[in-house]
Amino acid sequence: MTVESQVIIETITSEVLRDNPLGDPFVRRVPVYLPPGYEDGDTRYPTVYLLTGFTGRGTLMINDSAFDETIQERLDRLINAATIQPMIVVLPDGFTRYGGSQYLNSSATGQYEDHLIQEVVPHIDKTYRTKAEAGFRAIGGKSSGGYGALVQGMRHPDIFGAIACHSGDMVFEYCYKPEFPKFLDAAARNTIDSYESLRDFLDAFTPKMYPKPPAFFDIIHMSAMSACYSPNPDSPCGFDLPFAFHTGEFRPDIWQRWLAWDPMTLLIETQYAAALRHMKLLYLDCGNRDEYALHYGARILSQRLTEMGIHHHHQEFDGGHRSTNFRYDVSLEAISQAFAG
Repeated sequence: MTVESQVIIETITSEVLRDNPLGDPFVRRVPVYLPPGYEDGDTRYPTVYLLTGFTGRGTLMINDSAFDETIQERLDRLINAATIQPMIVVLPDGFTRYGGSQYLNSSATGQYEDHLIQEVVPHIDKTYRTKAEAGFRAIGGKSSGGYGALVQGMRHPDIFGAIACHSGDMVFEYCYKPEFPKFLDAAARNTIDSYESLRDFLDAFTPKMYPKPPAFFDIIHMSAMSACYSPNPDSPCGFDLPFAFHTGEFRPDIWQRWLAWDPMTLLIETQYAAALRHMKLLYLDCGNRDEYALHYGARILSQRLTEMGIHHHHQEFDGGHRSTNFRYDVSLEAISQAFAG
């Protein structure tokens, strides 16, 4: 008889997201993967938190796809083949009306770091038979989720003992600055020339309404990142852009606030370097043709880690930024080995 896995949808009522500035839901649906055999005994399991990228939430990872496995199918295959050990996998929801939170606290979006660390992790440990210690708790993700995994692992080594970052945002000069003119061109097409008109645009088009206006993604992406990295409660939008409307003149003062959240900058700080030094696993990978130049960011970060004597695994594969779920096979195996070690 085949023993089956389960996916339970946990409903978590968040006090830290209640009354968030965007009016986003404070009740979050969090899928939890329970491995085959979970119901048959009293075994405790290691836990992996997988963070989705920009415009994603955890429930998307359990949806059927025409040409890809769901996360449940992937985990079942890897466990049944003894490639990885049985584990609990949690899929948090860091989505906002702007498309994402980078899993950070921000006065413009809400307290998403606190939600993850203070609410989701304790809820999972209380509800399920986890090995509730950092050495048996990993965090991973791709794109913005890879960024979130790396940064939250650096900031909370008492919670997470292993990190897997797939195509995560880093070296902001390369991955974000080329997006600035795209925003400005899209803003001009949509008659956005001030924070007030940007606010009106976001209010009108961030709900689930179609069709979206021209170059919607270029506007929402830069707005979301600004809300995460340079919030400003006194701005009509709740955030500052790192450039001026119309002229596009660069604003170094705002950009410095962004750079404060670049993993390359965080690595300079002793406590964050120490956190990475003590990880059981630090795994980085990226496609060698990433559309956001994140492969260069990963190369630079890997070189810096090597110079600092911080053990890590860095891989490149043939591909771009999208359609990379197959890389979870590699990182989950590495995480499983770290748990066993």
